[in-house]
Amino acid sequence: MTHKQHPLQSGFPAASTADEVLAGIDLAGKNVIVTGGHAGIGLEVTRALSKAGASVTVGARNPVQAVPLLAGIERAEVSQLDLLDPQSIDAFAARWLASGRPLHILINGAGASGGPARDARGYEKHFATNHLGHFQLTLGLLPALRAAHGARVVNVSSGAQRFADIQWEDPNFTNGQNLHLAYAQSKTANVLFAVELDRRWAEEHIRGYAVHPGVVAGTKLNSSVGDEALRKMGLIDEAGQPIIDPEVGKKTPQQGASTIVFAATSPLLAEIGGVYLKDNDISPLDDEVRPLTAESIPSNVAPHSIDPQSAERLWQLSEQLLNV
Repeated sequence: MTHKQHPLQSGFPAASTADEVLAGIDLAGKNVIVTGGHAGIGLEVTRALSKAGASVTVGARNPVQAVPLLAGIERAEVSQLDLLDPQSIDAFAARWLASGRPLHILINGAGASGGPARDARGYEKHFATNHLGHFQLTLGLLPALRAAHGARVVNVSSGAQRFADIQWEDPNFTNGQNLHLAYAQSKTANVLFAVELDRRWAEEHIRGYAVHPGVVAGTKLNSSVGDEALRKMGLIDEAGQPIIDPEVGKKTPQQGASTIVFAATSPLLAEIGGVYLKDNDISPLDDEVRPLTAESIPSNVAPHSIDPQSAERLWQLSEQLLNV
């Protein structure tokens, strides 16, 4: 399989922060949407992009809770968005389109981990939130992305994409829930979505990217597994404090946000799309089976996550599930 997963030698190491990646980049006049941009890594993404001059709209399920978290961030606003509710997604997109604003950057960053297994439609929750909700949102915002005359869509994935392909015969795990496989499948879907989006829309100057931000202990997403599991994974110490080691993927929120804003803004990617990034660069392809341990967090992209046939098949499946 030919692929585009060739590192650029960007000059930004794993320890770089979002502010360092954005140094010298002027985003004045640029409009950005960040789903989940009020908490964890997403909040850092919002803050950094705003500091660089962008106007940022945060999609949040509960705006009343989200608004205070954005206090002090210039040009940041909140709009209600529940990625498990198709009507909420359509309403969010409709409000944006009615505003007449072009959309220069869409960051699909909100994520689900743990908790109840299904949404109201019977769809597996991780797949429905992390992929289907963002798929519906992105399609709904397509006119605004076109109006930007140069836009980027960034899907926040994870190194977990290595651990599961799409379960084509049963993507909703109707025969029994496996939380680890379900989460991994949704992160693979994030990458495949970026691959196919770029293939379909690159000629309209809309490029797609998927990003592994690193593992940030302390975010709601990662904390959901509990302290004991985090200790076993080498992410927190005995006192419960995060262990920071960017070279093996253990990052601060500022470092975790860096590859997301790199994908969203770097001029090095001006002519490249449909790729999976980590550590502020394009990830190499890695087809070896590598276990997850406290000392090693494998996160390079796996072949199944960028397979073009799978990417097209997932797009078609997503349209069917959403009755597009």
